[in-house]
Amino acid sequence: MKIILKEDVMNLGYKDDVVEVKNGYARNYLIPTGKAIMASPSALKVLAENLRQRAHKIAKIKGDAEAIAESMKGIALTISAKTDNFGTIYGSVGSNQIAEELAKLGHEVDRKIIKVDNVKELGKYTATVQLHKEVAVEIPFEVISENAPKQEAPVVEEAPAVEEAPVMEEAPAVEDAEEAPAAE
Repeated sequence: MKIILKEDVMNLGYKDDVVEVKNGYARNYLIPTGKAIMASPSALKVLAENLRQRAHKIAKIKGDAEAIAESMKGIALTISAKTDNFGTIYGSVGSNQIAEELAKLGHEVDRKIIKVDNVKELGKYTATVQLHKEVAVEIPFEVISENAPKQEAPVVEEAPAVEEAPVMEEAPAVEDAEEAPAAE
């Protein structure tokens, strides 16, 4: 069934997209909740006219999203999480933590537009911030242990001189002993 989305639906499409979905999904969820309408010929004509009239507004929104994307380039986040001794995180790091770290840097981003894989171990990862349907920014982030001691600059000390053990010389080869005469 073809429908027209009235708002962004995660993993399906963006507002004013015409998408094909299964009949039950459209009739039982999308249409009753007001997230979509059926794509009848008259509804498609109305959509085309609305898009034509809103073209300059859509261009401005896209331009704003590109400006935000430019300001977010080059950002690298460090997120601390509680871990066990083996580096496994208690719980996981998700879009909430990334949104909080971005807010600390002055970038207010809704957590719903941040896509991140399931992060359950320490390491380096990448999150994608989908600012507009055509504008996305990849943000690298590192997950570190909250209870790990802060690493300081390593102190280099002179190692004591190690004396070499004397090398033993090889023993002289033993010459074959004379064979005893065989008893007859």
